[in-house]
Amino acid sequence: MPAPDQIVFFDTTLRDGEQSPGCTMHLDEKLRMAHQLSNLGVDVLEAGFAIASEGDFNAVRAIASQVRGTRIASLARCKREDIEAAARAIAPAPSNRIHVFLATSDLHLEYKLRITRQQALDQAAESVRLARSLVDDIEFSTEDGTRSDHDFLIQMITVAVQAGATTINIPDTVGYTTPAEYEALFRLVKTSVPGIDQVILSTHCHNDLGMAVANSLAGVQGGARQIECTINGIGERAGNAALEEIAAALMVRRDKFPYTHHLKMTELYPTSQMLAECISFGCSPNKAVVGANAFAHESGIHQHGMMANPLTYEIMTPESVGAGHTNLVLGKHSGRRALADRLEKLGHPLTREQLDEVYARFTELADRKKSIYDQDLLGLLHPAKAAPVATIS
Repeated sequence: MPAPDQIVFFDTTLRDGEQSPGCTMHLDEKLRMAHQLSNLGVDVLEAGFAIASEGDFNAVRAIASQVRGTRIASLARCKREDIEAAARAIAPAPSNRIHVFLATSDLHLEYKLRITRQQALDQAAESVRLARSLVDDIEFSTEDGTRSDHDFLIQMITVAVQAGATTINIPDTVGYTTPAEYEALFRLVKTSVPGIDQVILSTHCHNDLGMAVANSLAGVQGGARQIECTINGIGERAGNAALEEIAAALMVRRDKFPYTHHLKMTELYPTSQMLAECISFGCSPNKAVVGANAFAHESGIHQHGMMANPLTYEIMTPESVGAGHTNLVLGKHSGRRALADRLEKLGHPLTREQLDEVYARFTELADRKKSIYDQDLLGLLHPAKAAPVATIS
């Protein structure tokens, strides 16, 4: 068991994240990412779904063989062949876990699995016991847990704990719940399941309504101590809770979330960038924490404030998450002070009168040109020599 105030980061970028369209990685890419995730400091690395394909099995096996410093997990349905394949795949890892899951909502039981509640209880107990006979660390997930009948959910979790599960995950599989509901659900589980104090409770939130990170943090407030998440929030449909956003929230709002963890915060941005290289797209420019605009400022008012004191518009430094430095972007919304500062750094300090003249030319240029570069600024100092700029139709 971790300390009461420690958050266990369970990264599923290579499993749940890779399942999303455009995020498939070949073996070398998965290994590269796995080494970086270990360097980042994640506690548990879900390397894949061993039974899914020969390629997935080989990737999990390779990661278990080569990556150190984190616990290696493989996902498995509550089926003997899944569990045994997972055990074989993770066997080379000094520290490993089998992660079994079974749906608990009546919707999934009736239409997807076509089994009764009692059959689900029996299947869960048998599967957890089998997994526990193969490895010591077993996580059990109640798929679609947030849309499940609470009494049956408690029954299922009780059965899994009695069978030997060491971590219980209650996923918001379709991104349906709200923070208040999710927090209350964990509080209910903590007061209703015998022996739950000897088990780690876990969140796993999807972002279909844009609340994955908020729900994950609410789950922690309700008693969860493991958070399942992905780099850049990649994952099925609208994605998973973004690891970097959760980590930043814990750092910035320690007054609300007084918890410890093992992440190296300065590795957040490099890990995000590496993932973008491995899959077919990067994150949105306005993505929190690691987006290109996360520490960029174009508004003159904001730039003035930033130059006076960065705390006016930044609640964390870019250096704290490994993102380099603040970027004061010169554009149509920028003011004189940012322009003067940039020109001075280029070796051209201006008097007030000179700045007024250059600024007038700058605003005229900014109305016609979306991106303004240093050579454009230097051209403004000697307008007669500057090349004409094409207007935007």
